[in-house]
Amino acid sequence: MLKSYLTTALRALKRNWSYAIINVLGLTLGLACCLLLFVAVRYELSFDTHNTNADRIYRMLGANKTDPDSRPNTGITFPALAALRNDFPDLKHQLTMVTRIKAAVVAVPGKSAADTKRFQETDGVVAFTEPEYFTLFDYTWKKGSPQTALANPNTVVLSERMAHKYFGDTNPMGKTIRLENRMDFVVTGVIGNPLPTSSMPFDVFLSHASVLAYGSTSPPDDWKSSYGGAQIYVMLPPATTGAELPAARLERQLVNFVNKYHDPEDAKTLAYVLQPLTNIHFATNVPNYAQRSISIEMIWAMVLIGLFILGTACINFINLATAQAIRRSREVGVRKVLGSTRGQLMRQFLGETSVLTGTAVVMALLVAELALPYVGDLLNIQPGAVTLFSPVVLGFLLALGVLTTLLAGFYPALVLSGYQPILALKGRIRPTGTGQYLTLRRGLIVGQFAISQLLIIGTIIAYNQMNYFRSADLGYNKDAVLTVPLPENEPGQLENLRAKLTGLPGIQSISFGMTSPSSTSNWTTGFRFGNDDKDPGYGILMRPGDTAYIHTYGLKLIAGRLYQPADSIREIVINETFMKRLGFQKPEQVLGKLMTVAGESVKKPIVGVVKDFNMFSLRERVEPSVLTTQRGNYRTIALKLSTRQGGTEGISQLLQQVETAWSATFPEFVFSYEFLDETLANFYKSEERLYSLFRLLAGIALFIGSLGLYGVVAFMAETRTKEVGVRKVLGASTVHIVGLFSLDFVRLVLIALVLSAPVAWYVMDNWLQKFVYKIAIEWWMFALAGILAVGIALLTVSFQSIKAALMNPVTSLRSE
Repeated sequence: MLKSYLTTALRALKRNWSYAIINVLGLTLGLACCLLLFVAVRYELSFDTHNTNADRIYRMLGANKTDPDSRPNTGITFPALAALRNDFPDLKHQLTMVTRIKAAVVAVPGKSAADTKRFQETDGVVAFTEPEYFTLFDYTWKKGSPQTALANPNTVVLSERMAHKYFGDTNPMGKTIRLENRMDFVVTGVIGNPLPTSSMPFDVFLSHASVLAYGSTSPPDDWKSSYGGAQIYVMLPPATTGAELPAARLERQLVNFVNKYHDPEDAKTLAYVLQPLTNIHFATNVPNYAQRSISIEMIWAMVLIGLFILGTACINFINLATAQAIRRSREVGVRKVLGSTRGQLMRQFLGETSVLTGTAVVMALLVAELALPYVGDLLNIQPGAVTLFSPVVLGFLLALGVLTTLLAGFYPALVLSGYQPILALKGRIRPTGTGQYLTLRRGLIVGQFAISQLLIIGTIIAYNQMNYFRSADLGYNKDAVLTVPLPENEPGQLENLRAKLTGLPGIQSISFGMTSPSSTSNWTTGFRFGNDDKDPGYGILMRPGDTAYIHTYGLKLIAGRLYQPADSIREIVINETFMKRLGFQKPEQVLGKLMTVAGESVKKPIVGVVKDFNMFSLRERVEPSVLTTQRGNYRTIALKLSTRQGGTEGISQLLQQVETAWSATFPEFVFSYEFLDETLANFYKSEERLYSLFRLLAGIALFIGSLGLYGVVAFMAETRTKEVGVRKVLGASTVHIVGLFSLDFVRLVLIALVLSAPVAWYVMDNWLQKFVYKIAIEWWMFALAGILAVGIALLTVSFQSIKAALMNPVTSLRSE
């Protein structure tokens, strides 16, 4: 029986090969998209879940309890770790601090300077930590012991790939690496490579006992300043039934901890809160060490879009199958007369569907495998991190194939098997009228184009938001600014480097500072204002820089003057937001006022006010900020170029000259650079990737919908051949006949626009709410989506309708 069903199905598909090709192509694209999105979503949801105690590990954040909209601070003051261990002895070995080094040169000393190998490591590779770190997080130890490897100063644990990178195939244990030409560390352990789905991506773990000597954190008694890269993690005991949750209990106890150790004025606003480890990857408003995050809402959007695209492919199948129903009505009648039951006919038609779906499943797996590197690059998935040939993925594809067979094949099988044999054999079943399947077909076409237009509208809005990111006024000039990290900042070195660069043609201005105005690396500190020593209760962001900083970055001074040259904090310039938070409405009113910042014992005068500038991405509001001199914190040199229009050759030559001067000043380090506009573009990498993905998916959804529309119109043109012939004999023009075919489908597309527009507005308006600075959704975006959809529908319909209109009526009517 099964062989008979299969043979009959293959014969039927062979007779209607164009119908089979359209269906297989649509299902292949739909299944491939679903499969790739499933793999991507599964990858995102797996972040940090490999840790055995992932559900018990938390990151400690500093929050402003009087301003819930403020950005939480990932950095915790350095002395907090010892105080927490003292006040919470049960958690003594369940607490750890991780201090990230943004970028570092790791050297492997040789017998001579020429034999020394140097490696420029990027952000997220090197960190200081403790033995307790390996109690919280899971690693596979290849050499050494997690309890003792980092117990002593000047020790280091390497991942396998770093051990091979630095020492080749030799045993790295006991060998030495040198960090930033400052300190030597002895290798005491080797661990397995961190998983790509980890928010802790480090490969080089330095003993935290050396962090103060290295100088990567604030002073050991400074309770006011924090560095965002110095974070505390805690593992809490398991929850018990009926008891208060451990995280809620600890947060409640931390209120007294803050009151005990922090300044009374700071304690009025500061609250320590716990963020679950499993939430870090999905918190887009709080940075993480992996510098990669995605919102849960975006994951749900990917799931829904995958289902939508598969739905459009199933709709194609239903539409084409019901359109084919009239042609196969006599076949059904004959089979019923010969004794076939309705159940047997349904199984036969479902068998045809399963043949098509099975073919599409195999092709979808091939298409997905070919597209996986592109999608992986688009979504920033590390090569090799995902595979399509795992039991889970293949099982999902098989289940998807079965579901697709049922969704796409059940209704057509029900319609075809339900024909009355007498009416079918007499040819009384007509494609005209308002039968249920015709009404359903139009509804399904509306559904297809509603999905397509929803994605098109979303893509248009996202495109305009991305353009806004690129062109928005940030309060300073990001163009033609080259930034180069500084490994050391001794006065003689900096002035020597400035002297070498000053004479180079093409360099307009040179400035030393901690970071650029917008940066992911931030120094937050407390302050006191006025003579009453009353702290208004919020932190300020420090932007240390020399006297050329404001000019180099094009910051706009709106009142007062620049600060005078100095190696330490002498005078300060504040931004407009800080001025208003202090209670002043006019910049001139705050000039000359005194304030204390960064734990300084002497108050400093405010000598200027700059226009607000964005310190983070445009997702976040402008925060109170201070610009001042403090040479000890200069970590970057910024070069304002006179032009970037000198062509690739001119820029390349200038970069070589800058590298020569830099290398002569810092011969022990590796030169690296980045243009500021490219750095800022990294703020929106996740939005850019997802925009590109949704643009691709919108195009695929539209193509699948057009494919189905083409098939339906082709069948309609065939069934209405004689009607078209009669109309032509009676004088109908080609334009009239084309309009006859097109008008109905244009109506359906416009109905789809009316249905999709409110949904698209709601979804995209919610997406835009994530950004403090955003575009407005305007009417023309919906009109453009409608025009595009109508144009594609007309283009799809026109080919078959023109073909029918141009047919000789004698040919179509001669059988009458």
